[in-house]
Amino acid sequence: METTYYTLGSKSNFNKALRHFTKVTDVVDEIESKRNIADLINDSRNDEEVHEDQKLPIVAAVIRDKFKYQYSSFTIPNTINDFQKILDESSKWTALDIVLVYFDPNGKVSLINPKNSLHWERARELHKDQLLVVYVKNLKTQDKKIETEAISAITEMISGKDVFINKDFIDSTVMPQKRVEKKSHAAAQANKKNLTPKYSVQVSNELFHNGNVEAWKKIIESFLTKYPDVDVHVYFKNEVINDINSLFKWGKVKHGDHIMIQISGENIRGVSKLQKYLYEGASPRFEQFLKIGVGQVLNLF
Repeated sequence: METTYYTLGSKSNFNKALRHFTKVTDVVDEIESKRNIADLINDSRNDEEVHEDQKLPIVAAVIRDKFKYQYSSFTIPNTINDFQKILDESSKWTALDIVLVYFDPNGKVSLINPKNSLHWERARELHKDQLLVVYVKNLKTQDKKIETEAISAITEMISGKDVFINKDFIDSTVMPQKRVEKKSHAAAQANKKNLTPKYSVQVSNELFHNGNVEAWKKIIESFLTKYPDVDVHVYFKNEVINDINSLFKWGKVKHGDHIMIQISGENIRGVSKLQKYLYEGASPRFEQFLKIGVGQVLNLF
């Protein structure tokens, strides 16, 4: 028996599907008006109109299947965090619409318009050995060869190589522009943030194991509860750690290793205390931070 529509048998599932289809229709209309899908979805994510698990289905349905963007996937050869060359170069390519789909080490998907500086600021780093899919559409002609060449140029720049300007990438009737994403109030506030230097926290436990992980999570939760207008950034071996659990597996971070932290925000305070507590959390004394009830937050700051 065909079961394709069984999940739509409940009101909640039907309404969820309906909202998704409505959003897809809206995106199609915007793409026909020459909008970039990464800009559209990231704007919608800021306004909580698109859920995380909708991003890939929308990309597949709209720019891959309907509008027939040329695409190719590749593995990033080296970690990069300087995107200025890619931003400057791709911004000149006015005949092309370009979308990058990046899969980070934690499995999160980021959509990037390489002409949009805020998308690069949000990405922060593209990690070595991670998957990147490049979509390109020639807005000026039906020449698919130009799209293939543009994909190659993008991948070469991400690999750190220089590329030559291809006149076919440029529509002389359109002015190049480094697009800045529409800012919500939160995004506007984020642009005003200060950034501390990176501070080192040395691991003094024999291994940074699950107990240390949980201690760090409790400490950072306490810090962010006290100071909700700041963010804590964690680095290990020059890589950004977006999810502590994904890195601090048993045996990966050892005695003597250094974990780096950095704080961003408008009114940064409490950093020395945070360093002190994180040092304790990375030591054999981590258990003191775990003596708290479920759902409760430590009062450390």
